[in-house]
Amino acid sequence: MHLQELTGRRVAVWGTGREGIAAAEAIHPHRPGRLIAVQDKTTVLATEWTGRRAAIAPLFTGEDAHRELQSIDVIVRSPGIAQVHPWIVEHRARGGIVTGGTSLWMADHASRTIGVTGSKGKSTTTTLIHQLVEAAGRPSTLGGNIGIAALSLPESDHYVLELSAYQCADLDDSPRVAALTSLFPEHLDWAGSEERYYRDKLNIAMHGAEAVVYNADDPRLVAMLPADLPLVPANSPESFHVADGWVLRAGERLFERSRFKPVGRHNAADLCVALAAVEASGIDVLAHRDALAEAVAAYEPLGQRLTPISDPSGLTFVDDSLSTIPQSAIYAIEAYADRPLTVILGGENRGVDYAPLRAFFEENKVEATLIGIPDSGEFILGTLKGLPGVHTLLAEDLPEAVRLSREHTPAGGVVLLSPAAPSYGRFDNWLHRSRVFLEAIAATAPGA
Repeated sequence: MHLQELTGRRVAVWGTGREGIAAAEAIHPHRPGRLIAVQDKTTVLATEWTGRRAAIAPLFTGEDAHRELQSIDVIVRSPGIAQVHPWIVEHRARGGIVTGGTSLWMADHASRTIGVTGSKGKSTTTTLIHQLVEAAGRPSTLGGNIGIAALSLPESDHYVLELSAYQCADLDDSPRVAALTSLFPEHLDWAGSEERYYRDKLNIAMHGAEAVVYNADDPRLVAMLPADLPLVPANSPESFHVADGWVLRAGERLFERSRFKPVGRHNAADLCVALAAVEASGIDVLAHRDALAEAVAAYEPLGQRLTPISDPSGLTFVDDSLSTIPQSAIYAIEAYADRPLTVILGGENRGVDYAPLRAFFEENKVEATLIGIPDSGEFILGTLKGLPGVHTLLAEDLPEAVRLSREHTPAGGVVLLSPAAPSYGRFDNWLHRSRVFLEAIAATAPGA
């Protein structure tokens, strides 16, 4: 669906975060028959919906919102509004259309876009692709799930977008190059089932992609990709892979693996997916190997991805707000397990199995203080109950968790925000959660 097709239709923008704001601003000039904003519940610390926003799209919440949706033709939902939400199910049953801001944008920009998704590694891969294509002389614009919402992006000849499962699910057009990093069970309460979640993720590739780059080292991903797609493997001997300390394209050495700062096998896999996507977009990687090697060496790990924060107390606070699944929290905890450690866990509860996190603690005999925050913190701590060397606490919110961490973390220790859960419900997005974490650190610092 194109934005132009909303002219004269009754449209509801569901969500008041950056995606909702971008959608309202983009839809309004196309003269919908009616434009409103809705929220089923109040988001804690949500962005205010006032001024121009309220003027172009009046906001309805709770039962008022439910009532207004009865007369709406199209719902443009923000990420986090579940496939199985009763109001979404009702709307579809009435013959209504459900779409998203990214889908509306992609309808007009797919041919100029590299889109990246995956249960883990998509942020690193997306930002790396952006730096690599620019190093090869192709200016591009970065956005999507990371950075700028798609409908707020400026016009550009080329785009690199990170796409969440939420955004992929509504796509009717695939980006020219679709890149997939991994598949793990995630967002099950949103999708309704593990099978549906995987289908939503893979939807990125199902609508005319010219190339579907995938991590051949992920067996679940390999098994689930239809063979009739234009598949391009990464992390396989015939493609980009790492061996004997080198990054190679088939048998051709490109540069030493050590030039890429992020450590670990998963980061090496993301690098190879990024290189394969760059090549699939039409860039000669071998011809540009020197420039690409320099870009790889200059790459800095993402903010909100294991970002250390100095503190006058001597504690090291680490912002890993991008961590939304147990596997990413495991990588974060592993990095700091040799120091006195406090970990803040919890966020939107979406039915994920935290048994792998418990197994990690048991197998590696990790000692830590764990602080659970709403909404899923209590459930996660229950999964980890009884582990030797693990002390658990509950906090009513993230600021209280920071305060408790100062009381319970020994001098020289690490306070790690690696929630293993999404931010929605309490925050607009992971950036909002990160900002609240930083503010809480500053507010509780010695002398503050």
